[in-house]
Amino acid sequence: MTISAAAQSDDASRVAAAETLPALQDPPLEQYRAYRRMHAVNEKFNQEAWLECWTEFDKRGFRYEVTTERGSDYILEKVLRTLLRREQELIAQGEAERADLTTANYEFVESTEQNDRERYVLLKPKRKDVLLVDGRMVLNQDGTELLRVEGRLSKNPSFWTSLVKVMRQFARLDGIRVPIATESVAKLKFAGMSRMQVRYEYESINGRPVSVPARRMMAAAFR
Repeated sequence: MTISAAAQSDDASRVAAAETLPALQDPPLEQYRAYRRMHAVNEKFNQEAWLECWTEFDKRGFRYEVTTERGSDYILEKVLRTLLRREQELIAQGEAERADLTTANYEFVESTEQNDRERYVLLKPKRKDVLLVDGRMVLNQDGTELLRVEGRLSKNPSFWTSLVKVMRQFARLDGIRVPIATESVAKLKFAGMSRMQVRYEYESINGRPVSVPARRMMAAAFR
C-alpha cells in the first residue's frame, strides 16, 4: 500500500474517539459458555502444564469448572489457576471494564504503517494498568473487524514478572465479537522466559447456541 507524502509527514494521525472505529461498534458480550484450553511452559526449568475447563459468564458473574489438568503443580497453581481466580475476582468487583477498548482506557492513534490487508491503530494506555496493552489493534482493511490486539502490558503484574508481551485474537461469531485465543510471553526473575496459550471454544453466546458455521470458523482458526 502506498502512503502519501502528506501522510508520511505525520508520524500518526489521531483517531478522535473509539466511536469512530466501526470495529468497536459491536453488541456487548453479555453471556457466554465456553470450553477453555490453557497451556503454560517455562523454558529454563523445562516445566509445563495443561488445564481445561468450562467457563461461564452472565449477570451473576464468572464461573469455571476444571475438567482436566496435568503437568507441573507449580505452574498449575501459580499460573493457570491463578489466572482463572483473578478473572473471577475482577468481574466480581466490577473492574473488568478497565480492560475495554474505550476512550476511558486508551488514546487511539492511526498508524501510518499499513498494508493491503490490514489496518493498524496504535493503543496508548491512559494509565499504568496490568489490564492495558501498550501496542496496537490490528483491523481488517476497511476497519470494520478487530482481528488482534498485540503489544506489551503497560504495567508489570508483579515484582517477579516483567516484559509481558501479549497477543489476543478475536473473531465475530454469530454477530458478536469474542476473544478466541490469547498468547503471552513473560520474563520471570530467576526463572527465565515463560509462555502461555489460551484457546476458547464457545458453546453459547448471549443466550443463544453457537451456530454450525461459527463452530466451523473456530475450528479453522486453530488449524
